[in-house]
Amino acid sequence: MQPEKHANMRTSAPLVLASTSPYRRALLERLALKFTCDPPQVDESSRPSEIPMALASRLAHAKAETVAARHPQCLVIGSDQVAVLDSIILGKPGAHAQALAQLTAASGRKVSFHTAVCVLDTRTHQLHEHLDTTHVHFRPLSTVEIERYLQAEQPYDCAGSFKSEGLGISLLDTVESQDPTALIGMPLIGLCRLLRSHGLSLP
Repeated sequence: MQPEKHANMRTSAPLVLASTSPYRRALLERLALKFTCDPPQVDESSRPSEIPMALASRLAHAKAETVAARHPQCLVIGSDQVAVLDSIILGKPGAHAQALAQLTAASGRKVSFHTAVCVLDTRTHQLHEHLDTTHVHFRPLSTVEIERYLQAEQPYDCAGSFKSEGLGISLLDTVESQDPTALIGMPLIGLCRLLRSHGLSLP
């Protein structure tokens, strides 16, 4: 019984999500864990010659570390996603014109989503991380279809300008992924593995 007592001691730390994203909050709520959210407020600009996977990982770490400074004795989750078409990073469009341009460029092509998540234990300063890469293949899209989709869902806060968990799935031909939640914004399969490594019992 001693190992179980040790695990219970480790799970007593509050859980903090370093994010203001409603998508990541909704994903974490699936795990039925109590947690709070704290905005990380980090510069998300890429560095010269930084590859997308490295950018996603670095920003996930930065978010966790920034929030960890305000939350001693906690487990802090940081996550970030970088979408790439060829070598071009697709940010959040923010407005209709940019979303139209992104989906027009993605029509009939592949967009890769690199989604990083890490868990930082502020009691021990241990950090564990996971990176998922999902390849999304868009079917050929007409301007009429793109406009109709954007009017219906207005995914202007989503990198790549679509929501796979919503009507955006109708834009796709195939998806290559080990974790369908990664495309939404945070890979829950990998996150569960990280949380278990920090002593949480899931489910």
